[in-house]
Amino acid sequence: MHIELATEPGDPARPNEDYAAVILPAAGQGGSLVLLDGVTPPVGDDGCLHSVPWFTARLGGALGELSVSRRDMTLSEILAAAITRTAEAHVRTCDLSHPRTPQATVILVRWDEEQVEYLVLSDSALLLAGPDGLVTPVLDERLAHLPPTIRAMRDAVRALPRGSAEREEAGRAYGAAVEALRNAEDGFFTAAADPSAAERAVTGTRPRAEVSAVAALTDGVGRWVETFRQGDWAECFALLRKDGPQRLVDRVRELERADPEGTGFPRGKRHDDAAVIYAEL
Repeated sequence: MHIELATEPGDPARPNEDYAAVILPAAGQGGSLVLLDGVTPPVGDDGCLHSVPWFTARLGGALGELSVSRRDMTLSEILAAAITRTAEAHVRTCDLSHPRTPQATVILVRWDEEQVEYLVLSDSALLLAGPDGLVTPVLDERLAHLPPTIRAMRDAVRALPRGSAEREEAGRAYGAAVEALRNAEDGFFTAAADPSAAERAVTGTRPRAEVSAVAALTDGVGRWVETFRQGDWAECFALLRKDGPQRLVDRVRELERADPEGTGFPRGKRHDDAAVIYAEL
């Protein structure tokens, strides 16, 4: 077993909203990993007294504990129970029905001597490598396939000058349109306060013999593929295996600094929180 992990905030002046953990052994055998990407709310009221890191720490902690102690539960059941447990921790003080109540993307992987189970909710990426070297990405692509009208709004925002009043106004309209699709039918889903979101996750199981290594990346690291187009997921995995998670994070930061205004490679933030777990099973 060989495991490496790297994470750093997109802005050193702000808390890192990503969460990463590896738990060994799980109920005496195998292990599990948890990777969360906390969703940064817009400035203003989100109905909650607590920060996104508060939420990801509690949700991540519950996922880790349940994944190792309750092998009788599926990963979807574990996610639903963890969401419920986290909601109960602040339902008396916060408005959990608010559309921007604290929430996060989720990757959860659990393995033992027989199988590897996985769950992906929203736009973090999971990569599964086989002993033959084949790398299979497991992605929840709903956020990447929003309706054409929403994508057109996004492109219009990116075409306007940064800092301009026109861009700010168009950005607010685009943000509102995306928010209307959050945790909604025909939209995309994140782990917030409703345990039924767990039913929307991408899940699966592979025989342990078919998986030699796994990698989990928040979208701040997945930019290497999805934003900067430095290679495909197999090439990204090869870089991780050769140079380790920190080098991948460093390379993304170098690419971001080379295009600070996002003119060559449009993106919502100049830098994003970044977290990656690499595990050879």
